This record gives sequence, C-alpha cells and structure tokens, in this order.
Amino acid sequence: MHGPYPTETPQPPALRDATLSLGTRVVLQNVTFASRMGELVALCGPNGAGKTTLLRALAGLLPNSPAPDPRRVAYVPQGAHSAWGLTVAQVVMLGRIPYGDAATAPVERAMEICGIAALRDARVDRISGGEARRAMLARAFATEPDVLLLDEPTADLDPAAAHDIMRLLRRSAEAGKAVVTVLHAIDLAVQYAHRVVVLGEGRVLADLPAEHALPAIAAAFGMRVGHDPSPRLLPPP
Repeated sequence: MHGPYPTETPQPPALRDATLSLGTRVVLQNVTFASRMGELVALCGPNGAGKTTLLRALAGLLPNSPAPDPRRVAYVPQGAHSAWGLTVAQVVMLGRIPYGDAATAPVERAMEICGIAALRDARVDRISGGEARRAMLARAFATEPDVLLLDEPTADLDPAAAHDIMRLLRRSAEAGKAVVTVLHAIDLAVQYAHRVVVLGEGRVLADLPAEHALPAIAAAFGMRVGHDPSPRLLPPP
C-alpha cells in the first residue's frame, strides 16, 4: 500500500529531553524515554505524574510530537469503549482504517488472540466491561502494529480479567512487539513488565528492570516496601 508513511518497520517511538506543556502547566520536564522491540514497559507514578502525557506524546497526539505511522503504532486510550450499536467484529474491523481496507484475516486473528472470537456478532455495548476492553484491544491488534501503547488497560477489571490482559501484553512483547502501558496496578507492573519507568511531577524518577523497581515506586508514592510474606507496598509509618 502506498501512502505518506515509510514502508520499512520503524523503531519504537521515543522522546529525548522532551518538555511538554498543557496550557500553562508543564507536564513533562526534560523527559527521555525509549522502548525496545520485544519489551513490555510499564509507566507508573502518582496521579498527575505525566504518564498519560508521555504515552500520548509517543502516539503523536500532542502538538509538536512526531506522528508515527498509524499502521505500525496502535494507541488504546484510557477507558476506550464504543457506545455505538456495532458488533464486536465491526469494532475490531475499525483497526483496518489505517490501511484503507476491509481485510478479514487480521480481524479474525485479532479476535482469536484477545479471546473474543465467540462474541464476534454480539453488540459491543451489550457485553461486559472486560469483554468490551478486549474488543478495544483486538481493534488495536487488527492494525497488525509493531508498537502497542495502552493507557490503563486493566482499569476497573476484576483480578482474573486484569491478569488475562497482562498475560496477553507480555506474550505480545515476547513475540516481538514493543508494548508500553500506563499502570496504576503496581502488582501487575512488577509481575508482568520487563521494565518499569517511574514518573513524578513530570520527570522520570527511575527506569529499572521490573524486579528491582518496587523501592522506586514506593518512593514516588511516599510509601514503603514491606517484605512479609513477600515484597509489597505499605503506607508510611
């Protein structure tokens, strides 16, 4: 397919010394960030730390941020949903818009990957929240992207559904994609991510392998780490 975007597979989008403002408020200050193919990165930090802004900048959705090829980078915003009377299959087919086609094989494959093939004919506004979240994720997979950018994909899901989503994202990364996700569920971040980037007040406070990230996360939230019976966040003494 010919178009305004390069045909070679790009490197994952990155930021270098980026300072970004929303109105008069600076939300990212001198932030450098890069991900790698085959890696799941979790962005963690308190509300207002700049996580969503960083993700949107990577997706090319902010002024002066480079626009990546929409066939190679898929973005799933926080609370993404469809209130229209479309079927699951029709919603997933929207992922083919960047190609300008109606190829069914990627749509069927995406629904299978996300575990919603049996719901293909169900209206997306009449299925459960967890199932609808999977439909939005399948829409991203139908684009056949190299890079997945997701904002709180497990928010409001029950624990089993949240773990299912994180296992899917981990498998996707290990299959060669670059996956970057904002997470408030710290237990999921340290369990499933390869790397955790901790933000606070618009700055990168730490960039660590997930297994070593808990103390930095605790510091960002003003909490402490307990070790009985296993490492976990505790309120300050």
